[in-house]
Amino acid sequence: MGHRDERPSEPILHVDMDAFYAAVEARDDPRLLGRPVVVGGTGGRGVVASASYEAREFGISSAMPMRQALRRCPSVAVVEPRFDVYRAVSERLQQIFHTVTPLVEPLALDEAFLDVGGSVRLLGSPVDIAARLRASIADELALRASVGVAPNKFLAKLCSQKAKPDGLMHVQRDQAERFLAGLPVSDLWGVGERTAERLASAGIRWVRDLRLVDEHALARLVGSAAARTLHALARGADDRAVVSNMAAKGLSAEQTFSSDLERTDQLHRALLDLCDRVARRLRRGGVRARTVTMKVRDASFATQTRSRTLAVATSEAAELYPVVTELLSTAWSPPTPVRLLGVGVSQLVAVDAGVQLDMFTASRWEHAEQVADRVRAQFGDAALTRGALLGRDRPANQAPARDDLSRRPG
Repeated sequence: MGHRDERPSEPILHVDMDAFYAAVEARDDPRLLGRPVVVGGTGGRGVVASASYEAREFGISSAMPMRQALRRCPSVAVVEPRFDVYRAVSERLQQIFHTVTPLVEPLALDEAFLDVGGSVRLLGSPVDIAARLRASIADELALRASVGVAPNKFLAKLCSQKAKPDGLMHVQRDQAERFLAGLPVSDLWGVGERTAERLASAGIRWVRDLRLVDEHALARLVGSAAARTLHALARGADDRAVVSNMAAKGLSAEQTFSSDLERTDQLHRALLDLCDRVARRLRRGGVRARTVTMKVRDASFATQTRSRTLAVATSEAAELYPVVTELLSTAWSPPTPVRLLGVGVSQLVAVDAGVQLDMFTASRWEHAEQVADRVRAQFGDAALTRGALLGRDRPANQAPARDDLSRRPG
C-alpha cells in the first residue's frame, strides 16, 4: 500500500464466524467446551445445523442427518438451536463491524463482507483492521472469527475459508493468480459437485487447467454464462461492490416433519404457521413482499414449487395464507405423504416506499398484526399465537424449523 490517503489494493474483508451456533452454545455452557457438539433437530429427520470442530474430526458436517452424526460419534452433545440467541449475537457482531466501516454487507447471521478502503487512514492497513476485528470479537463476544483480506469479494471469501479455524489470510492483488493456480476448480464460486464432475470429465481439475481452456469450449460444458464467470474467477477477477444495508432479495421459512403428513387440514395449519413466521420477519425488517412461493416435498423427496405475484405487496399472514393454500392445491393432492413445506416471499419493497393501497381492499388485520408483534416483542414468541394453530390437530411432529434470509450470491 502506498500513501495512507490512497485506496488500498486489498480493501475487501470477509468475516466468517467459526462453527457459529455450536460456538455460542459452548460459550454459554462451559460443560461443552472442548467436546464434540452439534446443534440441530433431535427428531427422526433432524439435521445438523452446526458442528463444532471437535465434532468435525469425526466427519460430522452441517446438513448431515442427525442419525448419521450420532452413528459417527455416539458421545456427541446434541443441542437444540436457540435462534433468538444467535440473532442477538449477530446484531452485536454487526455493531462491531460498523466500528471500522459503514460499508458492511451481511450474508447471514455469521458472516459479512466489509469494504475498509476508506478506513485505512485512521485504522491502519486492511490486515491491521482485520486483526482488530478478530480481537474485538474475541473480547466482546468470546467467539472466534476467520477473516480473509483480498482485492475483491470472491478472493476475500476464499481466503476466510482457507484461514479456518480462527485464522487470517491475506492475498495481495499481484499474487492472486499464483494463489488460485494450485486450487481445485471446486473452490471457484458456483462450482458444485455436478459441475466439478463435468469439468473433471474434460480433464479440468485445477484452476490452472481451467485457464488453458478456451471460453467457447468451456461453454459447451457449463453454458456460456457460467463459462464467462469461471474464466473471470480463475484469474481472480470479481467486480462486485460491497453494498451496505442491502435489502434481502427474499425471505423464507421451511418445516420438515418427523413423520409425513397426509391430511389437508394438517398441511393448512402448518402453512398458516409458516406464513405467520414469514410475515413477522417482513414486518420486523420494515418491508412488504410482492411475490409468494410455496414449496412442498413428498416422501419420495420429489419437490414442487409454485409462485404468484400479488397486485399489492403485503406483510400480513392473513393475506399470504390464502395464496399459499391455493398454490398447494395445484402441486399436491391427498393422501400423498408430505415431508416438508415451505413458504417464501420475494420482490421486497420498503414499507415507506409508497405502496399503493386500495381503500376498499385495505387489510382489516394490519392493526391486529402490529399489536401482536408488540406483545411478542415484550413477552416472547410463545406469548401469542393464532387460534387456528391451537388444539390437538396441530402438527406436533415438527423437526426444528429453518428460516432463511436470501441475499445476492456471496
